Amino acid sequence: MMPRLSAHMTVMHAAAHKAAKRLLRDFNEVENLQVSVKGPGDFVSQADLRAEASLREDLEKARPGYAMLMEESGASGSEKWAWRWVVDPLDGTTNFLHGIPHWAISIALEKRSSDGSSEVAAGVVYSPVNNELFWAEKGVGAYLNDKRLRVSARRELKDAVFATGIPFAVSTTPNRLSFARTMSTLMPQVAGIRRFGSAALDLAWTAAGRYDGYWEIGIKPWDIAAGMLIVREAGGYATDSQGKDNVAETIVAANPHLHAKLLEVVADGLAASKA
Repeated sequence: MMPRLSAHMTVMHAAAHKAAKRLLRDFNEVENLQVSVKGPGDFVSQADLRAEASLREDLEKARPGYAMLMEESGASGSEKWAWRWVVDPLDGTTNFLHGIPHWAISIALEKRSSDGSSEVAAGVVYSPVNNELFWAEKGVGAYLNDKRLRVSARRELKDAVFATGIPFAVSTTPNRLSFARTMSTLMPQVAGIRRFGSAALDLAWTAAGRYDGYWEIGIKPWDIAAGMLIVREAGGYATDSQGKDNVAETIVAANPHLHAKLLEVVADGLAASKA
């Protein structure tokens, strides 16, 4: 049975659904969008900016004192924040601009303790095309719409399907080398590796048991903050490359049986790139 939504989660659900309506309209007219280039293979469109503006307006209205970290506009609010929204208004922009229906809105809510440490208290990953809303609150569990989520139960690499993000034009040479080493080690051992182009959905699908795990090198906090909590609340592990519960540039997520195995391969790939 789905628990009653908290006040924070009610705000997050409403903001995601509102931003999604405009994104869906833009997606249906994607060829007419004006696109400016941020860098090779890294685009920003009017759709990104409109979605971010919608999310900012709704989140600020509901919680005016909260800080923000948003993909397009960066950090805002007090540096001594107690609560902070971490938002990617359109994760999978390249998919969106090519008419590929695999993209999502990601909203995380961070809480800072008196000692200066912080943790993600709530997260939403919404796939408007499929009307799939993945969400979790710390200690409450993870859900897809109103259905409780659990990570997969597979134990062997030979049975596992993993997701990843492939380095592209702006990726650093060490990241490309790490990826190549990790892939060459994993490919002969697993049932398959997928690259669908949305880190937020890779994590959400890991939480739902569609993937057995996911890793990526050179990732941003707004891509993964919400998804990491969803994986954990679904019974999985989501860590950095050292196995710590940090939101870092490398993410390794999997069910409890496969996380250590995937982590070992990713760590080896990172070490090889520095040799």
